[in-house]
Amino acid sequence: MNSNSLPLFPLQSVLFPGGYLQLQVFEPRYLDMVERCHQSGQAFGVVSLLEGGEVRRRLSGQASFVRERFNLHGTLAHIEALEKPQAGLFRLRCRGGQRFRLLSSEQAPHGLWWGQAELLAADADVAVPTDLLPAAELLQTLLHKLEQGAAALDLPLQPPYRWADCGWLANRWCELLPLPPDERQRLMQLDNPLLRLELVADQLDRLQIPPQ
Repeated sequence: MNSNSLPLFPLQSVLFPGGYLQLQVFEPRYLDMVERCHQSGQAFGVVSLLEGGEVRRRLSGQASFVRERFNLHGTLAHIEALEKPQAGLFRLRCRGGQRFRLLSSEQAPHGLWWGQAELLAADADVAVPTDLLPAAELLQTLLHKLEQGAAALDLPLQPPYRWADCGWLANRWCELLPLPPDERQRLMQLDNPLLRLELVADQLDRLQIPPQ
């Protein structure tokens, strides 16, 4: 596949294709990047941090900054809405797009990371098998309960809903389950959507979450 030059946004979380991401942006290195992406319709790349924090910090008593290191696999984030409640603050609502693998990365002097990325194939459409249908039913029940006490745009699951698709269903559970960061990253990188859903079902069994 062709490689693309991407601005990167390292986060403590893992973004999945089809996922819903809300961000508050105030660092100068990201404000200009977000503005340009929004105006041009370009996506930026979300990668999960292995070292360092989401906000750039200087080492104590030094001119240099705390090291930032992140996973080589990430997901494109497409900006769906941008608000500017005050000067120097953006609120974003983004949707996860295609996964990618970084071939290289470099940091600009003002701190923004750029990467040369190879886009990865989207999940194949795989119907949820009968033995895994309880995972879809449970998620629908959970969504119904969440809808009772939250505004629609604040819900962690957003339409379009694809209850019968293995990849979509697995991704939404991966976002909601209390998984260690490295396990969530591993599941995102899996190319087989059926295997991803089977592993999610194992997690549901371990957590003893009964089917509804």
